[in-house]
Formats: sequence, structure tokens, C-alpha cells
Amino acid sequence: MVAIDVVHVSAVGASLVLAGVLLFAGVSKLAGDWRADVRAIGVPWVLAAPVPFVEIAIGALLVVQWQRRPVALAAIALLVVFTGFIALELSHGRRPTCACFGARSSARLGPGHLARNAIFIALGVLAAIG
Repeated sequence: MVAIDVVHVSAVGASLVLAGVLLFAGVSKLAGDWRADVRAIGVPWVLAAPVPFVEIAIGALLVVQWQRRPVALAAIALLVVFTGFIALELSHGRRPTCACFGARSSARLGPGHLARNAIFIALGVLAAIG
């Protein structure tokens, strides 16, 4: 019984941390030119336009713990797509500026972005399996 509680608490905690990340990222993007920022990492226009709204929606649903497993899976999918675009840019030797958390967080893409996203994906997995 205790193990179940620890897993549940861990899943809730992971989902809340991931929610904070997504909410911060989405709201921060809205303060700048998010379309250009997201396009800079190779995301096509049709996918770039709704990015902050999708981040905010997933983050908000994780906060209220509504359907945590499917919402966590949506967060994982979003992060995997972003990570794929980042990896593609890096594999072609391109290091555009990424404003993942708004204009104030602008930095050239690098391996650290892949590592950070891997941690976020791991949080999503923990949230989904808990």
C-alpha cells in the first residue's frame, strides 16, 4: 500500500513540475514573437502557430490532474516533437537561437537542450505511469 502511495505522489509531483514548465514556456512565448522563435528550430509554420496555446492547455490540464495519463502522454508527444526538431537542427550543424521560455531565455541550441528535454520527457513518463 505504501509503494502505491509513493508512486502516486511521485506521479502527481512530476505532473505538477511538468505543468509549471509548460505553463511558463507557453505564457513566456506569448510575450514575444513565438512564431518566429518556434520556426527558428525548424518547426513548420502550421505546427508553430498554436505552440504556446497547446503548452498552456496541457500545463493547465496537468495542474488540475484531469485525465493525467492521456494529458501526460500529450506532453510527452509535444516534447518528443520539439526534441526531434532540435536534434535535426543540431545534426545539420545549425545552432539557431531558441527562445524556449520566451525572449529572455534566448540561447543557441546545443546538447543541453536535448538533455533538458530528456528530463522533461522523463517527468512526463513518471506522470503517465503513476
